[in-house]
Amino acid sequence: MSTHRDSGHGHNHTDVDWEVMAAHLEHSGDLQLPVLRATAARLRELLEPEKKVRRILDIGSGPGVMTCVFAEAFAEAEAVAVDGTPGLLDRALVRAERLGLGGRVSVRHAELPEGLHGGDSPGESGLGTADLVWSSKAVHHLGDQQGALNALAGVLSPGGLLAVAEGGLPMRFLPRDIGIGRPGLQARLDVVQERWFEIMRAELPGSTALVEDWPAMLSRAGLTRVGSFTSLLDLPAPLDATARAFLHSQLTRLRETMSESLEVEDRGTLDVLLDPGAPEGILRRPDAFLLSATTVFTGVRSAR
Repeated sequence: MSTHRDSGHGHNHTDVDWEVMAAHLEHSGDLQLPVLRATAARLRELLEPEKKVRRILDIGSGPGVMTCVFAEAFAEAEAVAVDGTPGLLDRALVRAERLGLGGRVSVRHAELPEGLHGGDSPGESGLGTADLVWSSKAVHHLGDQQGALNALAGVLSPGGLLAVAEGGLPMRFLPRDIGIGRPGLQARLDVVQERWFEIMRAELPGSTALVEDWPAMLSRAGLTRVGSFTSLLDLPAPLDATARAFLHSQLTRLRETMSESLEVEDRGTLDVLLDPGAPEGILRRPDAFLLSATTVFTGVRSAR
């Protein structure tokens, strides 16, 4: 759905305008394409060799970047983008057509978590069964995370795989001392975003506190062979224009949504970083990089 801790969310903690976020989400996905393709290949390895993958669900798909990656990686499968925002699903279809995948990528409008439940075939109100279910940074937007995992595990066919990207490390893109403001800006931004995330979780309908032990949660959902792996996106300095534009968008949204929680000096530093004409700005400075670690937790439904 978005990047770690979703630092581009709207002013209300649980009221996110995903259509406004659409271009940012797509740019983020494009930057991570090598990692996403490696992730899809790893998920294929985790499936039993005899397991036929005919249908894949991408839950909280956003603009469908990973949906299309799955369609490329699993040539005999239908990849279904599932999201509650029609504008993002439209982007997924456009992307699929552009990549020549239109015949194997479909979309399903479903509000979460309600859309996780219902009938057991694609034509009914539920999601239908799938051989691979993927969800990235979506479950944490649902009040009852364990209930969501239970529902996702419930749509798996025997031998099917559930993969949830809900861990990792905060993105890094600047040195500790950037020559403006007080050193350690990124660490302070982390604190603000974690506080935002805590409030967002508390305000969700049906919010349920639990220890976010994802392997244990997957086991409680009835899955076996539970495990995890972490992928690294490492774009060293100097960054190209695409990565710089993504970071500028990331910082812009953070400045707009969380500035009231920042110290005055840090707000001033962000303003300099966002100034397109400033040599110290994120669009020009030579020391900007992009380093991000994403952890994927997996589990398999028993074939029996």
